[in-house]
Amino acid sequence: MARTLKRAAAFAALGRALTAGSRGGPSLGRRVAALPRMIRATARGQYDGGMRLALMTAAVAYVASPFDLVPEALLILLGLVDDALVVTWLAGSVLAETERFLAWEASRESVVPGQVIG
Repeated sequence: MARTLKRAAAFAALGRALTAGSRGGPSLGRRVAALPRMIRATARGQYDGGMRLALMTAAVAYVASPFDLVPEALLILLGLVDDALVVTWLAGSVLAETERFLAWEASRESVVPGQVIG
């Protein structure tokens, strides 16, 4: 059930990103520009996206790897379908995570660092 909800959220974010110009959400360019900042904030421990970034990195490695769970050479259609599913999941996940990161980043900008004296 939780996987289905996450998958639905990823596809919803994909849909929002593709229609961002007409609905006012973050543009695809803004999301791509946020990726290095998101990775840097995660590496510094400021942003909690470590596991999600690890899963996305594993998905990229799976698609780019010459080794495959369902080899295209043996099962042409199924071999391509598993890669297409991974790429679709990856695209949706990147869009969902960058949207989440941009919201997190915006909330941090509205907080003035300092010390409360009282």
